[in-house]
Amino acid sequence: MPSFDTVCEPNLVEVKNAVENTAKEIATRFDFKGTPAAIELKDKEITLIGNADFQLTQIDDILRNKLTKRSVDVRYLDVGDVQKTGGDKVKQVIKVKNGIETEQAKKITRLIKDSKMKVQAAIQGDAVRITGAKRDDLQAAMALIKKDLTEMPLTFNNFRD
Repeated sequence: MPSFDTVCEPNLVEVKNAVENTAKEIATRFDFKGTPAAIELKDKEITLIGNADFQLTQIDDILRNKLTKRSVDVRYLDVGDVQKTGGDKVKQVIKVKNGIETEQAKKITRLIKDSKMKVQAAIQGDAVRITGAKRDDLQAAMALIKKDLTEMPLTFNNFRD
């Protein structure tokens, strides 16, 4: 039976490249000279470090521009709270979403079942597999998911005919 997987997976290589490009720009910008402004990536967590909230906002803006240029959806970013560290430094942790959470997966399966399409949705780990008898039904299911679930950056892979 034809099937495909609905997943939430960013291109981590492009995310890494965007973080590195942001770090280069921070090092060369005049307004960041002599400040502890920095950005680092560690295990799907991006850490922004700066003097004040304003500086973190600037670094975040640079990062989002670099991600957009590399065709990485910024909806993958889960921005955390600003935390004070020693002295006058502040830091912010941004998590990179990877995988569909259980609530979101249930939402996708409910959407498919309520649509009365001739397809079935099944949660498989951090992905949702959708199977159907016809290829056209699967393409209609893809269109429905893209249209109704705009808050998540979903992609479709593993399409089998």
